[in-house]
Amino acid sequence: MESLLQHLERFSELLAVSRTTHVSPWDPATVRRALQWARYLRHVHSRFGRHVRIRTALERRLQKRWRQEGTSGSFPVPGLTNFQALGRCDLLLSLRLMENRALGDAAYHYLLQQLFPGPGVPDADEETLQGSLVLLARRRSAVHMLRFTGYGENSVLEDSVLKTQAELLLQRLREVPKAEGQGPSRFLSALWDRLPQNNFLKVIAAALLLPPSSPRPQGEELELGTPKTPGQGGQELVRWLLAKSDVMAAFCHNLPVGLLTSVAGRHPELSRAYLGLLTDWGRHLRYDLEKGTWVGAESQHASWEELYGRFQSLCQAPPPLKDEVLTALESCKAQDGDFQVPGLSIWTDLLLALGRGS
Repeated sequence: MESLLQHLERFSELLAVSRTTHVSPWDPATVRRALQWARYLRHVHSRFGRHVRIRTALERRLQKRWRQEGTSGSFPVPGLTNFQALGRCDLLLSLRLMENRALGDAAYHYLLQQLFPGPGVPDADEETLQGSLVLLARRRSAVHMLRFTGYGENSVLEDSVLKTQAELLLQRLREVPKAEGQGPSRFLSALWDRLPQNNFLKVIAAALLLPPSSPRPQGEELELGTPKTPGQGGQELVRWLLAKSDVMAAFCHNLPVGLLTSVAGRHPELSRAYLGLLTDWGRHLRYDLEKGTWVGAESQHASWEELYGRFQSLCQAPPPLKDEVLTALESCKAQDGDFQVPGLSIWTDLLLALGRGS
């Protein structure tokens, strides 16, 4: 027991160090050993979760250390206050290291590979660092979905986990070999097949909303919240989405309307593709005389309410996106016969509903 308690004390010290400049000389081997130590404590959590005596002793030691650090004026380790926290020691350590601008390039890149190991690596689950980060991001995203009625650019970039994953994804895209131009595309397709798709779509959206940056000079420190890659990573994402019609459809179907509007405002190629999908959805609606509304020919087709909500969001965007959307609707209306009477053309009714009817 005493040996186990000493391990816990030393790991608490390691977590405290992980946010200081003392990590600057760390190399990949040091990071690997630190993560192995964290996984050992996660194993302790799994093995002794139902052992009351050991669990109580560990929790007392954690709480005692928390009180001591708080009294001394130093900052205790957030989240490491009870036995349950031992089950996510590697997650705590990894997030703290990724937030530390003093971490060297080689050690940082090693952490990137732990999160996005690339094609050919077994699927992530709760027992891997990658899986833990994905699950945490999913939980954090769910909280944001409950707290915000919309989901725009600000809210997605305020989620520190999603933002960090987006930065890591762009960095990894930069490092993927581009042999025959298939490297980034193959890598993204492998992630799409392996990771939880809804969360991966949010990470892509967050990456597309990060401001452009220039490559960092050799030896320049990293700071959380600043993109770590140049703009070409975002362009790789755009090209991949446009080449994958099924992924692009899922991107437009599943992400919140406000978030899609923000992405469309940043990337004209995606805004055109998004508008193309919306007009295609509109052409599948038929006017039901009995109900007095537009309905889908099939159950999977978008409803009038959904289509209107998406166009309304786009029309609330600043120019040039707003102007492009209205021009597209006017063009569709003209092609459909330029009717002014409601119920004859979906485009006429959309423009009327948006307050743009003539």
